[in-house]
Amino acid sequence: MTTNHRLFFYCSFLLPKKEWLLALVVILFTTYNASAQQANVIKGKITSEKDGMPLPGVNVLVQGTTTATSTGFDGEYSIQAKPTDVLVFSYIGYKNQEVTIANRTLINFALKEDLNKLNEVVVVGYGTQKKADLTGSVSVVNMKEAKTITTYDPAKMLQGQVAGVTVQSSGEPGGYVNVKIRGISSFTNNNPLFVIDGMIVDSPNDFAPGDIESMQVLKDASSAAIYGVRGANGVIIITTKKGKQGKFEVKYKSLLGLQTVPTKWDLTDREGYQNITNAAETNAGKIPTAPGNDSTSPYFINNVNTDWQKEAFQTGVINNQALTFSGGAETMTYNMNIDYFKNTSYVNSPQDYERISTNLNLSGKKGKFKYGSKIGYTQSDKESFNSYVGESAIQSLLTAIPTMSVYDENNLGGYGGTDSFTQRAISMNVIGFNNLIDNSGKRNRFIGDIWGEIEIVKGLKYKIDASFDRVDWTDRKFVPPFELGWYYVTENSEASLDVATGSQSRTFLNNLLTYEKTIGKHKFDVLAGWVQERSDNYNHYSTGKGYTPGEISKLQYADEINTGEYENTITGVSYLSRINYSYDDRYFVQGNFRQDKTSLFSPENNTGNFYSFSGAWKISNEEFLHLPEWVSNVKLRAGYGILGNNTIGIYAYAPTVNRFAGYDFNNEYAPGTTVVRAIDPNVHWEETKSTNVALELGFLNNSVQFSAEYFIKESSDLLLGVPLPYSAGAFPANVVTNAGAVKNSGLEFTASYANNDHEFKYNISANLGTLKNEVLQIGIDGNPIYGAASKTEVGRSIGEIFAYETDGIFQNPTELAASPIQTNAGVGDIRFKDQNGDGKITDADRTYQGTTIPKYSYGINLGASYKNFEFSMFWQGAGGNMVFNAMYRDLMRGDYGNHHTDELNYWSTTNTNTDVPRPIIGDPNANARDSNRFIEKGDYLKLQTMEIGYQIPVPTDFFMQKARVYINGQNLLTLTKYRGYDPDFNSNDGLISRGYDAGSFPNPRTLSLGLEVTF
Repeated sequence: MTTNHRLFFYCSFLLPKKEWLLALVVILFTTYNASAQQANVIKGKITSEKDGMPLPGVNVLVQGTTTATSTGFDGEYSIQAKPTDVLVFSYIGYKNQEVTIANRTLINFALKEDLNKLNEVVVVGYGTQKKADLTGSVSVVNMKEAKTITTYDPAKMLQGQVAGVTVQSSGEPGGYVNVKIRGISSFTNNNPLFVIDGMIVDSPNDFAPGDIESMQVLKDASSAAIYGVRGANGVIIITTKKGKQGKFEVKYKSLLGLQTVPTKWDLTDREGYQNITNAAETNAGKIPTAPGNDSTSPYFINNVNTDWQKEAFQTGVINNQALTFSGGAETMTYNMNIDYFKNTSYVNSPQDYERISTNLNLSGKKGKFKYGSKIGYTQSDKESFNSYVGESAIQSLLTAIPTMSVYDENNLGGYGGTDSFTQRAISMNVIGFNNLIDNSGKRNRFIGDIWGEIEIVKGLKYKIDASFDRVDWTDRKFVPPFELGWYYVTENSEASLDVATGSQSRTFLNNLLTYEKTIGKHKFDVLAGWVQERSDNYNHYSTGKGYTPGEISKLQYADEINTGEYENTITGVSYLSRINYSYDDRYFVQGNFRQDKTSLFSPENNTGNFYSFSGAWKISNEEFLHLPEWVSNVKLRAGYGILGNNTIGIYAYAPTVNRFAGYDFNNEYAPGTTVVRAIDPNVHWEETKSTNVALELGFLNNSVQFSAEYFIKESSDLLLGVPLPYSAGAFPANVVTNAGAVKNSGLEFTASYANNDHEFKYNISANLGTLKNEVLQIGIDGNPIYGAASKTEVGRSIGEIFAYETDGIFQNPTELAASPIQTNAGVGDIRFKDQNGDGKITDADRTYQGTTIPKYSYGINLGASYKNFEFSMFWQGAGGNMVFNAMYRDLMRGDYGNHHTDELNYWSTTNTNTDVPRPIIGDPNANARDSNRFIEKGDYLKLQTMEIGYQIPVPTDFFMQKARVYINGQNLLTLTKYRGYDPDFNSNDGLISRGYDAGSFPNPRTLSLGLEVTF
């Protein structure tokens, strides 16, 4: 105003009257306009359009200025701005949105979710990166879809969700989950590396799936090379939930599920069993019918008809309860999860799994310093199934004869068994065996991580991260005296207690420097780091033998006690670096390098260098291309790199000798030393070379997305046990050396579509992966490796089925005499093909019968929502592989064990039109040898999950913010021709003996009811 008064005085005395009046009008207009442009205080509340919940931490910026603020706990904000200004609201996971102020002082706004997945930031090795800028093969798991799978192990959630990733598991509570990324690339270990919140772990089964925020799968060298020697099998990065700025929030999740076995084997009852077994004894000649099966005998059993599947299988229960507490401010945010999980077995036995896990994440910021920590503790108890001589519990269950009772109070222990006189069968009472034996494992795990990061100068940051991971376990197996028939008897002197206690602790110290710089259209991102690690392992074992019935199962009460211990330490140091460069959001280049040193190898071979190069071209961002508006993204990327694998036993490079190997020379003892184990002192890292090329497409504002990839992964210097002549004096008679090579190649496709513009929203996504595996080298001389009904040979895939091929059944003596020599064959036996034409049936007549590695695998996710209702469905499948059904073979032997109902159609003089040979005790013709009789297609399609949910409407001022109920079904339908429980069985990574089903645990059908509440 002072300035305006001076102008008025100047105009009054110095200007003519007309000009003075004109100047006065100009001054008044200027004064009014300046007043109108003064900044006002703008207030408001930012919420989510999806559920109306307030969003804390939303960035509010006055466009074109540095004036900014963020929303508080309740989503409210306050900022000074002019009426002509534009406010820009931005928040992770939501679209950036702009609002012109005009004459308003109160602006409430609802942000829309950003459904364009290319804008999301994903976690990569030792950092993060925008998904659209990735140059390597990194798959981001849709956690909403993955979490519809009810499981104790996060690895199980990956099944069918990512192209090129195969997951196998069993229905055993707490059982192992087998994960492979892009095939088999080692003869020793093919498990991927798991990284949880930056901490390297061997398996994620101690962590609660419900506490996971995101999962990324690094599939090629260009994305995994930063992990060096551990990256050859791929890397799975898991990030757990972190706290967010905002008010204190409590979430409660409750799930109760019931499990049943969806299918049953077709087994003979008492009459069918006695029919086949009697015929087998008759065909063997000179073997009288077992009295228990002879209807004319006073010992004939006609009052016992046990259906062992019915007796063994019950309804299992899953109980999962979880509480989450979160909140905080800029200086400190927190998220604490407490999760309880219990799975009661669907088998009539105490083999259950129970776990309680806790996880606390803290993070904060003070000026240029960021900090955080993680503390987790898990306690789990698992009762394991028992084996007598290596057979599975399911195998023993299915071959148990129906004339054996479950319970018998006359036997020590109270369970039934067979009699050598009346039944002659060696048959295991699985229910009794597993209830009598205590086979428990207790596991406690503590993880701790603390880190700090400071910005030294603009763009240059230093981060130090120290982590500690310790597992303590106690395994205890007590076998008391018992009687389970004439064969399965444990005398007092044989009763035993095995106790093993141990610990493994891992320590990592990471020192990382990062630098980011943008110069015009050029953008640089550099990482350099130094990693130290140490692993300490300790194991103490004790065995006690000799217990009387009812005696306390403690070591001090055993008649004999043996004990021992084992301890080792493994150390390593690594140097790593990475550089990212991009120009104008069009061209991207990345390079990785890591050097690893480990004590697992000799000093001359303990260093490995691993690297990768990759690049991407966003074709759709080129100005010279005039693509249609409906084309949102066209991106081409490629990469190449070298990774490593150091899965080898400790001190494998050091020879072992026996210093007490004396010898008697002329009745005089001469002390001496002899080699116990032969070694290769030059043994070193396995190495994998990976090449990857991909095309990514997006249409209709990326609501439609498609990608196609081609990869080649060639592994060399694979660690392998090469046979030695017995004259070498080593035991075992082989030496572990680098003498193998394998190649995997394939195509991977992903496609998705989302329509979220209407009240009825829906989405669909699908993935497909193909795989071809080829062995390039085995040992020095290329000799093949034989496994269970398999053969691994150069030029073919690992573990291909190798067996005889049948050629009908001998119908009469004339056919038998005219056929190639088949030792001990008789009329009614299987005729096998003479493949090499030498006139006799020998091992040389076995041929390859198919690959055991699925040639393709796929997954399909469907989702929809309408108002408060939600629906999802997940299909998953695989095919192109063959399975050797050893369980079916055991049920078709035609001897004293129980039989499949197919065996009722056995050959006889009155039933010649059949492919089932005569049953005969001893099987002199080896009708049950490895042959195509027991080989089946492993193709299947499963309805893995289906879920229906409902968001319960909650009043604004109610004590609950959100509530949701849902019904979930898992393993609801399987389309397959496979005879067994499930073609998707866990072959426990047999490597050489693959696709061999000797009685796998069936994957149960699970029906669950869940509740999720937010307070």
